Amino acid sequence: MPVRPRVVVIGSGFGGLAAVGVLAGTGVDVVVVDRDNYHGFWPLLYQVATAGLGPDDIAAPIRAIHAGKPNVEVRMGLVCGIDPPARQVELTGGERLAYDYLIVAAGSSSADFGIPGVHRHAYTLKTLPDAVRLRNHVLSMFERAENNAVDGHPGAADLTTVVVGGGSTGVEMAGALSELISHNLAGEYRHLDVGRARVVLVEMTDTLLPGYSRRSQDAAVATLRQKGVEMRFATSLASVEPDGVTLKGGERIQAATVVWTAGVKANPLVGCLPGAKEKGGRTPVADDLSVPGHPEVFVIGDAAATRDRRGELLPQVAQVAIQGGRHAARQILRRQEGRPARAFRYRDHGTMATIGRRAAVAELPGGVTFAGTFGWLAWLAVHLVFLVGFRNRAVVLLNWAWNYLTWDRASRVILPEGTGPETTGPPAAHPG
Repeated sequence: MPVRPRVVVIGSGFGGLAAVGVLAGTGVDVVVVDRDNYHGFWPLLYQVATAGLGPDDIAAPIRAIHAGKPNVEVRMGLVCGIDPPARQVELTGGERLAYDYLIVAAGSSSADFGIPGVHRHAYTLKTLPDAVRLRNHVLSMFERAENNAVDGHPGAADLTTVVVGGGSTGVEMAGALSELISHNLAGEYRHLDVGRARVVLVEMTDTLLPGYSRRSQDAAVATLRQKGVEMRFATSLASVEPDGVTLKGGERIQAATVVWTAGVKANPLVGCLPGAKEKGGRTPVADDLSVPGHPEVFVIGDAAATRDRRGELLPQVAQVAIQGGRHAARQILRRQEGRPARAFRYRDHGTMATIGRRAAVAELPGGVTFAGTFGWLAWLAVHLVFLVGFRNRAVVLLNWAWNYLTWDRASRVILPEGTGPETTGPPAAHPG
């Protein structure tokens, strides 16, 4: 009996999930390796961080997703190395997995651009634990401010959040946080003047949402201003301290919370692959998304330096990963059939960002642009479609409907960090 080729897929994000979907039920054996046992819908992380959704609402167990696919095996573990000549990946603990084909869909991590204090004092928003940690911290700061107000020592810094980065994540985070404060927390603290709370968005360019049309950018700026968000344009951070930030121009903003959404870099795992890396540590790939010199290894999504027909790097967004995952899987099947590989061609389905209740911008191919309520409805529909699992879609839809009718963000619980039964106290001061 001939030995079936083994395809190892590192990561079960958008790209990895799309690749396995193509390979399921075919003549190859698939091993999915992920450090977590769930697939997370990362575009909604900011809603977990701002108490709009719970962690389980945007996550689905990987084993449940792939149940009923007899040629797909799931392995929970952290890949710490890739050995292309030996065709093996190494997991922490020393275990090695052999492969005939490899799809690296390891995603990205936050880049601090060498700014002092970012890693130590700022909160990132890349994983579910990040989102829960940030939610814990923000709510804990309001509790601390209430206690201080009772004692006659109110502190403005406890109620100040600085969001760094004016891309989609930063804009969505700032808008949702301002709504949480003004429509939920404002009426819940007897001794605290919640009106003193500040959300400050810092962006190094002269506007928000780089890559969007000027009309969408202006709409985002106007909406955030209406929500009371302060904005600092054409500036960046000089440093992050435990009690705030210092901007390049010398301005000092005292803040108990700093949220870093300003940049990403490829997962360091791609450093194991040959070849000089490009911007953000992304690894160069051939037209078919394989690694030059190693046609059996494919890199997709945020970790790959994938280019469009003009030679420009594609953005690190979900659709690039999804289409790349499907393409890489199809090339593996073509090779098994003895057919030549095909070049990857990205199809832009548009971009969108929500700025809050009935406020969003959506830009579709052909110059079609929506803003306000229509943009918001389009954003809701697209995100519901791409959520994995009927339960998640139903729960998220119910939560959104309840929030729309009542303004209530129900996930405002402070969860102790750690796993032991005696773990208590406020959240850790700094993420990972």
